[in-house]
Amino acid sequence: MAGYDYDLIVIGGGSGGVRAARVAARYGARVALAEERYLGGTCVNVGCIPKKLLVYASHYSSHFEDAAGFGWTLGERRFDWATLIRHKNAEIARLNGVYRKLLEEAGVEIISARAVLRDAHTVELAGRTLSAEYLLIAVGGWPELPDIPGREYAITSNDAFFLPQLPARVAIVGGGYIGCEFAGIFEGLGCRVTMIHRGTTILRGFDEDLRTALAAEMRKKDVELRFKTEITRIESIGSGVEAALTTGDRIEVDSVMFATGRAPNTRDLGLERAGVELDSEGAVVVDAYSRSSVANIYAIGDVTDRLNLTPVAIAEGQAFAETVCNDNPTKPDHAGVPTAVFSDPELATVGLTEEEARRAFGAIDVYRESFRPLKHTLSGRSERTTVKLVVERAGGRVVGAHMVGEGAAEIIQGLAVALKAGATKRDFDRTIGIHPTAAEEFVTLRTPLPEPEKQASE
Repeated sequence: MAGYDYDLIVIGGGSGGVRAARVAARYGARVALAEERYLGGTCVNVGCIPKKLLVYASHYSSHFEDAAGFGWTLGERRFDWATLIRHKNAEIARLNGVYRKLLEEAGVEIISARAVLRDAHTVELAGRTLSAEYLLIAVGGWPELPDIPGREYAITSNDAFFLPQLPARVAIVGGGYIGCEFAGIFEGLGCRVTMIHRGTTILRGFDEDLRTALAAEMRKKDVELRFKTEITRIESIGSGVEAALTTGDRIEVDSVMFATGRAPNTRDLGLERAGVELDSEGAVVVDAYSRSSVANIYAIGDVTDRLNLTPVAIAEGQAFAETVCNDNPTKPDHAGVPTAVFSDPELATVGLTEEEARRAFGAIDVYRESFRPLKHTLSGRSERTTVKLVVERAGGRVVGAHMVGEGAAEIIQGLAVALKAGATKRDFDRTIGIHPTAAEEFVTLRTPLPEPEKQASE
């Protein structure tokens, strides 16, 4: 790799780029990492970590309410948004420092500047022109606002983490991960929440039973769900805004937050100049090894729009370093990846939905149970937990596990190991549960649901 300034230049300091840079450097590569904003990327700064901290904060309102059923008498309760954001910011700053230290200890040169490709081996940044044998694109995604009148009065999830004050009334546009999570956050912190979604229900692509169960629980918490609806215009009115809807209605709120997806952050990056193929949405097209259409340029993480999850980006970064810097060709494994929506209540899933399994295998068995958790027999809350297993009938292998309810993410993470190992329904049946827990329901499911045709005829 002589003749180049570096063996590898990583563009983007998110979780995937940092992992790739660290591992590559430890394999002996001369590595530079360019990041124009903040180390840690979306997850650490405006995604997973701050979101989960806000989720924790939002749960205290229901915890306080539930305490009475268990004999606790609580005094006056007040919530201060500014305190939460200040503490959140301090934790994010600490994590930024951790990422910087990890890179420096690995011998990676950190360049705090925007990098733009000039050709397949050359980038310009901070007035410098640098070259490398390999380039790794790991710039992630960025939220976008729709092209409607008054869009300047709307915010995205990025902005929500830095609001100067908590809005009393919020309209959230979009029914995906981010929309559902922020609906729970704002509702739990005392806001009046309206979710506006163009689809027929939330969380497109998830198992239908989970979508239905979560929507029902959100309504119980007084989140107003408006489906088959979009915002056409936003106007400023006094201290708030008014949103015009496709239904003809108008709603007045203090803030409109769009959570309608994130676009690959490839604009003006110079990828086309270097000959890198992009898809219609601007994502870098890559092969199974994360190699782009240009032999020495790779891409990982959300910028490739495969599975836009932090652990997936990290796995792709690891696989890249193994492939390019350790002579160990490694494909990232995108099969059987568990995921969670930190809504209220939580939703988590691994494997195939019922619909996907029917298409893949034809004959399947479906096990499902909905129940009131033990905690709520005393809290008085009507919240219900739903668990579901999808089983391939011919071999008895469990191909999907799904849950809506408290602790869903922690429970499904364990089941993901079982599914990855090829566990069968008989393995689940032979496993003794921990009692009393919600998790034990997964090993006590015994009676499959009737086939859909039989259900319809009953």
